[in-house]
Amino acid sequence: MDTLSSIFLCLIFAWICIQLLQYSLAGIRRNDISRKLLPPGPKPFPLIGNLFELGDKPHLSLTKLSQRYGPIISLQLGQLTTVVVSSSSLAKQILQNHDRIFCNRTVPDGIRGSCNHSQYGLPWLPVSPKWRNLRKISNSYLFAAKVLDANKANRQVKVQQLIDDVCESMSKGEAVDVGRAAFATTMNLLSGTIFSVDLADHPSSDAARKFKDNFAGIMENVGKPNLVDYFPLLRKLDPQGIKRHLTKYFRETVVFFNGMIDQRLESRKRHQYVTSCDMLDILLNISEEGNEDMDETQVKHLLLDLFVAGTDTTSVTLEWAMVELLRNPEVMLKAQAELEEVIGKGKLVEESVIVHLPYLQAILKETFRLHPAVPLLLPRRAESDVEIGGYIVPKGAQVLVNVWAIGRDPGTWDNPSHFKPERFLGLENEIDVMGRNFELIPFGGGRRICPGLPLATRMLQLMLGSLINCFDWKLEDGVVPETMNMEEKFGLTLQIAHPLRAVPNKS
Repeated sequence: MDTLSSIFLCLIFAWICIQLLQYSLAGIRRNDISRKLLPPGPKPFPLIGNLFELGDKPHLSLTKLSQRYGPIISLQLGQLTTVVVSSSSLAKQILQNHDRIFCNRTVPDGIRGSCNHSQYGLPWLPVSPKWRNLRKISNSYLFAAKVLDANKANRQVKVQQLIDDVCESMSKGEAVDVGRAAFATTMNLLSGTIFSVDLADHPSSDAARKFKDNFAGIMENVGKPNLVDYFPLLRKLDPQGIKRHLTKYFRETVVFFNGMIDQRLESRKRHQYVTSCDMLDILLNISEEGNEDMDETQVKHLLLDLFVAGTDTTSVTLEWAMVELLRNPEVMLKAQAELEEVIGKGKLVEESVIVHLPYLQAILKETFRLHPAVPLLLPRRAESDVEIGGYIVPKGAQVLVNVWAIGRDPGTWDNPSHFKPERFLGLENEIDVMGRNFELIPFGGGRRICPGLPLATRMLQLMLGSLINCFDWKLEDGVVPETMNMEEKFGLTLQIAHPLRAVPNKS
């Protein structure tokens, strides 16, 4: 009780400080704002602003507000002015036309305070020579087509392991937890690509299990709304413990990486060592060449970013794709017919044939449209006042791009709530996810588009195509498509609230 009382008194004190600060600045702000045309939005309450407007599904709440106030809105979240855009044309303004002004991030307190990750993490670093160098390394040495091509045999092996695991479940008459299977495969694909080790295949390994638990903790805590982000005066209190928990998870994950790196460095000293050409070898080579932006500390933080950005987003997207295929059996049949015609029924999909599978690619695009893994992208920050859509976005404002709303905009898409891959076929100007078409930007756009996009799309195409070509699927326990629960769970990624369990049968 003493602890709770102390926290309550501190919160009251912080509230008084905020009120005094707001009062002292009221005259200045009133005159300043009168000269600015802020985007419309709901009237904020004293102190808390519009925090209650967000709810537990902010992407949906913000979409409803945009339907009421327009495609660009402003909210006051505590002390943080936030602007949200919900149309492709305004997203283009933010991510392309004014990319220089919006290229930096609003960094969450949990990221800033956890092992100084904001000083190393590629998604959070400000655009600077260091950021450009790290970006160049990622594009040239980690995700370049020739690098991914050299590692495609590893991806093929991991997809075969996924199919073998599903076959084992089928032989036992068991349903498959699609999200969990996709996560394990994605983890192995990434860890094989980075370390030449299958982390998800070693449940008996204490280090690997600890790594997976820490990773889950990072995902959970980064996705939580943090009062400190809205009321910076609470930073030292850390009332929700988010920074404390993230610091623990980050440190233990870095310790795990230390072990992997030390083991590799010892192996590299041996005369008989044969390079594996995995990402760790590449990064250590760059470090040993004296690149000042790629020392051992930077290597560990970059590895952390690769796992955080690559595992959950990919597995969540695959689970949503399978959900939609089971809800729309006619789409499943069309996809299976295409696969049978191109590669033969029951065979694994290989990367060389993806170009000949336009319907499979359309299914993934339609999944990205309806179920973007990161529905609000990572937040941007305005570096100066700028006019967007006839309104002023003030310097220092947090800017969110609601790609969930953009993907369901009836002004852009016919029947936007329907899963219809055919909308991406036969287009004169093909829509892709490379950040050029702002109607479909699940990976973001501009200079801060996700660098791992090429690897993510390859992994998804291989896993989804192989799962539906090797098996026929039905829902568990007599569930029918019409009664499937499509409720969403908002976090760092947009997950399906009720995990998909499906029963495989030999196709």
